[in-house]
Amino acid sequence: MALYWLVLGLFFQTLHAHVDFFTSIGQMTDLLYTEKDLVTSLKDYIRAEESKLQQVKQWAEKLDSLTATAVQDPEGFLGHPVNAFKLMKRLNSEWADLESLVLKDTTDGFISNLTVQRQYFPTDEDQTGAAKALLRLQDTYKLSANVLSAGDLPGVVHKSRMTVEDCFELGKVAYSEADYYHTELWMTQALKQLDEGESSSVDKVTVMDYLSYAIYQQGEIDRALELTKRMLKLDPSHQRANSNLKYFEFQLEKQRKAEEKKKVDKRDVQMKRSKDPLPERKRYEQLCRGEGVKMTRRRSSRLFCRYYDNGRNPRLILAPVKEEDEWDRPRIVRYHDIISDYEISKVKELAKPRLRRATISNPITGVLETASYRISKSAWLTAYEHPVIETINQRIEDLTGLEMDTAEELQVANYGVGGQYEPHFDFGRKDEPDAFKELGTGNRIATWLFYMSDVPAGGATVFPDVGAAVWPKKGTAVFWYNLFASGEGDYSTRHAACPVLVGNKWVSNKWIHERGQEFRRPCGLSETE
Repeated sequence: MALYWLVLGLFFQTLHAHVDFFTSIGQMTDLLYTEKDLVTSLKDYIRAEESKLQQVKQWAEKLDSLTATAVQDPEGFLGHPVNAFKLMKRLNSEWADLESLVLKDTTDGFISNLTVQRQYFPTDEDQTGAAKALLRLQDTYKLSANVLSAGDLPGVVHKSRMTVEDCFELGKVAYSEADYYHTELWMTQALKQLDEGESSSVDKVTVMDYLSYAIYQQGEIDRALELTKRMLKLDPSHQRANSNLKYFEFQLEKQRKAEEKKKVDKRDVQMKRSKDPLPERKRYEQLCRGEGVKMTRRRSSRLFCRYYDNGRNPRLILAPVKEEDEWDRPRIVRYHDIISDYEISKVKELAKPRLRRATISNPITGVLETASYRISKSAWLTAYEHPVIETINQRIEDLTGLEMDTAEELQVANYGVGGQYEPHFDFGRKDEPDAFKELGTGNRIATWLFYMSDVPAGGATVFPDVGAAVWPKKGTAVFWYNLFASGEGDYSTRHAACPVLVGNKWVSNKWIHERGQEFRRPCGLSETE
């Protein structure tokens, strides 16, 4: 009985681990194997059905020939005693056998497999999350609906086009969120592909119905009216279109009498409508696209590369590491070839079964909760789990000179579809007096971040307040202090993980705390020292 509950517990643990697929590309790969297994099972079912159908076909062809001959001379045919016997046998036994063959259920294997696998399928939340990720990528990287639909993304290996149904689905997701800006973009793309002759189960009238309303909601009544007229040419009896036609004509007349409105940015209007809480969104997105403020030549001339042994640390004297200055204020440094491929694979191997949806601390309640602005999954690894983790922790201590016993465990994160973490601080601010109180180790003095994969497009770590952008490079790590030596927070370290446009982003980080650093990083004499 104990074994039964152990197995059952492991089953539900595994099931729990596979929620929120869209937040981790690493775990989404499991779905490909699930789908491959289902396709194999489906092909087995098809073969069984084809075999059954072939037997029925052979039976029909044999009897078709036999009955065609028999009905030409029924009495003469049945005058042969063998023919009479065989007729009795066929009608009494063989047709019953054929009935059993036709009624034989060959779906058991496929349906059973499908039922078992379905509990691991993505949910509506996953599908909606993946759709919203595409909209987020479209905005951040200024991609047109046509480019996304054609799959023309930088660095892609497996190009994939979107169908009319795919575009329509994105438009519907936006529509359900009252996001008429994106509704217009994707319904327009769906209509464009229909006009180009793409066959689809979605008809033009349905697409135009959504599109005209989205355009109307954004104040372009004349365009909404034109679309409605086009709808009525295709379906003169469309009830809503007939009603809207009169309403749009009335509203357009009112608009013409009013003063001409200034042209506005539709996305700005949508952001105001949705009450976007991120004041620096435009700057953040510019940095993600590589359009950030460039450092002056004078400042950049002070950035160097060097071999670094942290004051002749015994473990680094014979093997100093390659250190590169990424930014001066705040000082951000990158260490090259600082984690090996073996160490990366071991960290991922240990973390993957434990990945859970990443959470944030609610600034008001202090409760950990998921958030739309943090799309990733994470796991925590302790030093005693494997020698590799202990070695990594020691390496961080050697290079930073900071105590690791009071640091948080190594956090491993894998980003999902359009995975991101919008601008945030790693340290607790003055309006969050209870931040990290339960740890008893003080505030987060510094952040160490390993890049464990290359990212073909997107995925930069950006600092909107200063204009810095650090791009992922496998095997490197970046380090910065969140607090001044005085213990005051350095607000210029507000940073973000840009949405991953193409690729699979793996990182791991170490948050280092104040306690234990009293003699390793003595307090400064001024607030910003």
